[in-house]
Amino acid sequence: MVYFYAFLFCGLVCLIGQLILDNTKLTPGHVTSLFVVVGALLEFFSIYDKILIYAGAGASVPITSFGHSLCHAALLRAKEEGIMGLFMGMFDLTCSGITAAIVFSFFLSLIFKPKS
Repeated sequence: MVYFYAFLFCGLVCLIGQLILDNTKLTPGHVTSLFVVVGALLEFFSIYDKILIYAGAGASVPITSFGHSLCHAALLRAKEEGIMGLFMGMFDLTCSGITAAIVFSFFLSLIFKPKS
C-alpha cells in the first residue's frame, strides 16, 4: 500500500505542477520555487511529516521535500541554539544534495556542450 500512496503523492505533485504550467503564465522556475515554499509551509504546520509516514519515498523525492528539509532542519536547530541555529540548521540536511548537484553539474558540463 505504501507504493500506491507514494505513486499517488508524486502523481498529485506532477498533476498540480502541470496544471499550473498549462493554465498560468508561470515558468518552470516559478513552479519549482512555489513547490519548495509549499513543502516548507507543510513542514511548518507539521503536515509534511504525516505525509512522509503514509507516502514514504514518494513524499521524499519531489521538490516539496527540499522545502521540508530546509524548514525541518532550521526549526530543529533553532530549538537547540536559538536564532543563530535557525540560519545554520537550514544547510544541515540539504548540504549533501546541494553539493551533489553542483559536483554532478560541473562534470556533466565538461562532457556535454550546450546548444546555441
